[in-house]
Amino acid sequence: MSKSTSNRYHQARFVTMLGAIVNACLGIIKMIGGSLLHSNGLIADGLHSLSDLFTDAMVLVASKYGSHEADEAHPYGHQRIETAATYVLSILLILTGLAIAWDAIHHLRLENPEHPGLMTLPLAGISILANEALFWYTRHIGKKIRSSLIMTNAWHHRSDAASSLIVLIGLIASLLGYPQFDSIAAIIVGALIIKMGINYAVTSIKELIDTAADAKTLASINQLINQIDGVDKVHQLRTRLMGSDIYIDVHVQVNPMLSVSEGHYIAQHVHMQLKETIEHVKDVTVHIDPEDDEVTSPCFHLPNRSTLGAELVDAWQQAFPELSHYVLHYLDGKLTIDLIGDFSKATEKKLLNQAGDDIKQSRFHDVTLRIQSTPKPIYQG
Repeated sequence: MSKSTSNRYHQARFVTMLGAIVNACLGIIKMIGGSLLHSNGLIADGLHSLSDLFTDAMVLVASKYGSHEADEAHPYGHQRIETAATYVLSILLILTGLAIAWDAIHHLRLENPEHPGLMTLPLAGISILANEALFWYTRHIGKKIRSSLIMTNAWHHRSDAASSLIVLIGLIASLLGYPQFDSIAAIIVGALIIKMGINYAVTSIKELIDTAADAKTLASINQLINQIDGVDKVHQLRTRLMGSDIYIDVHVQVNPMLSVSEGHYIAQHVHMQLKETIEHVKDVTVHIDPEDDEVTSPCFHLPNRSTLGAELVDAWQQAFPELSHYVLHYLDGKLTIDLIGDFSKATEKKLLNQAGDDIKQSRFHDVTLRIQSTPKPIYQG
C-alpha cells in the first residue's frame, strides 16, 4: 500500500470509528430512554443508531481492502469492494427501515398508547446535534479522500439527524395530547431509511454494471480531445465509473500517413491532457485509427505482412538487394505497398515491372505499388 493510499485509509478509518462510537452511545441512550419514557419513536431511532454499527464495520473493512493498489490479479484496483459494501449497506438499511415501520404500525393500532415522558425531548435534541456534526465532518473527509463510500456514510449521518428531528416533532405532538404522533414519527423514520437504502442500492448497481460518466463530463472529454494537435476525429468514446474514479477508452482518428511513432506521440498527449484536466480521471486507453472503422472494417480481408512477404516481397528483396524495407498502408479497403531502397532509375523500372507482373499473377489484384528512395539525413542535431 502506497503512502497516499495508506493515509487515505487511515483518515477513512478514523472518521468511521468516530461515527461508530457516537452511534453506539446514542443508540444505547435512546433505547434505554425510549423504554423508560414510553416512546416508540425514540426506541426506533435508537435501533436506527445501533444498526449503524454494522454499516460502520462494513465501511471499515471495505475502506481497508478497497484502498489496496492495483495488482496482477486486479489490474484496475480494488475500489469495487467499496461499491459492493455500499450495496450490502443499502440492503441492511432497507431491512432496518421495514422493521422500524412494522413495529410502529403495530403500536399505532393500540387503543390506549402511552404518553412519552418530557425527558425524551433533550435526548432527541442531542441526537440531532451529534449526527449533524458527524455529517459535516464525515462529508469533509469523504471529499478530501474522494471516497464515495465515506460520502455515503456521511449522508447516512444526515439521515440520522433528520430521523431524530422527526422523532422530536412526534414527541412534541404526543406531549401536547396526540400520542399517536409518536408512532407516526417512527413510521416516517422507517420510510426515510428505506428510501435512503433504495437510493444507495441503485447507485451501487449502476457502478457495478459500468455506468458511464455524466453527459457534462463526456462533453468536456470530447471537446478536450478534439483540441489536441493531430486529432482529426473522436469516435467510440467510452467511460466507466469505479468508485469516484473515471476510466476512459477512446478511438482517435489521425492522418493515415503518419508514422507509428507520431501516432503514439498524439496518443500520449490525449492521455496526459485528460488526466491533468478532467477531474477524477484515473486511466485512459487511446486507440489510434487511420480511418473511421466504427461501423465496418474495410481492410480486414486484406493480407498481412507475413503473407505478403512469403508470397511476394521476399522474392523481390532477393532479386533486388537495394530493396531495404517496405511499408504497408491499409486504407479504404485497399492496400498500398511502399518499396523503399537506394534505387537507380534502371533498378526502379525493373523492380516495378517484376513486381507488377507478380501481383497480376497472384491472388492480390488490388494492391498499389509505390517506390521511394531511402531518405538520407541532411541535418542531425
